[in-house]
Amino acid sequence: MSFQPVLPLSGPGGWAFLKRTEATQSAVFARQPVIQRDEAYFRDRIGSIRTAEALVNDRRLLRITLEAFGLEADVNARAFIRKVLEDGTLKTDALANRLTDKRYLELSAAFGFGDFSTPRTVLSDFADGIMTRWKTQRFEVAVGTVDSNLRLAMNARREILELAKSGASENTKWFRVLGNDPLWTVMRGALGLPRSFGALDLDQQLSGLKTRATAVFGNDSVAQFTDRTKVENLIQRFLVTANLETGGGGANAALTLLQQSRTWLRRL
Repeated sequence: MSFQPVLPLSGPGGWAFLKRTEATQSAVFARQPVIQRDEAYFRDRIGSIRTAEALVNDRRLLRITLEAFGLEADVNARAFIRKVLEDGTLKTDALANRLTDKRYLELSAAFGFGDFSTPRTVLSDFADGIMTRWKTQRFEVAVGTVDSNLRLAMNARREILELAKSGASENTKWFRVLGNDPLWTVMRGALGLPRSFGALDLDQQLSGLKTRATAVFGNDSVAQFTDRTKVENLIQRFLVTANLETGGGGANAALTLLQQSRTWLRRL
C-alpha cells in the first residue's frame, strides 16, 4: 500500500497538525520501498553521468531528476530538457535564462553540464543534495493527494523564501510571483485580492500588489519574506480564505499547474 499522509483537519488546523508531524511523516514516507529503490538507483548511477545526453537517455534517472525540481511532466520532452541542460546558465541567451519558469534554471545550474568542463554529478555530495530535494518534493505530492491547499502552502513556504533571498530586483520578484500560478494563488488569497485582479495591466498589478502587501504585511517588498514569521502569516491568511473560493476550485486549478511544465520564452 502506498503512503498517505495523516491529515485529519483542513485549513489552519490542518497546517498546524502537518507542521507538528511533518518530520515524522516525511521520515515514514522516505522508508517506503519504492522511494528507497529509486534513491538507490539514483545514487548508484548518477556519478557516472557526465553529459546531458547520458542523463536524458536513462529514463529512470531522468524521471527522478525532474521530480526533484517539480518538472516531472517533462519526462517525455527529452530534447527540450537536454537543451536546457547543455545550454547551462552562464550565457544570457541560454534557454534556461529565457524561460519564465525558473525551475529550469535551477535544474541546469545544479547539474552544470553546460557551465563546466566537468559536471557537478561527479562531486561526492551531489547525490545527497538532489535526493534531499527529491524526497521533499515527493512528500509534498503525497500531501496534495489528501489536501491540495496544504500542498500549495508547503510549496509557497519553500518558494517564497527562495525568491525573497534571490538577488533579483523587487519588481522582478513580484513579476515572478505573478508568473508562478501556485505561488500566486497563495499570495492572492493572503492579500484578499479578487480573481479579476489578473486582468489588470501588469504595471497596475505591480502597483496594486505593493499597496496591498504594505497594508497586510507592513512592507511592499518580496524580500520581507526572508522573515519566517511573515511567511507563516502569508500561509495562515491563504488557508483561512482558501475554502471561500468555490469549493477550493482555485487551489485545485493551481495544483494542476504544479504538475505541468511551463515553457514560455519570456524573460523577467
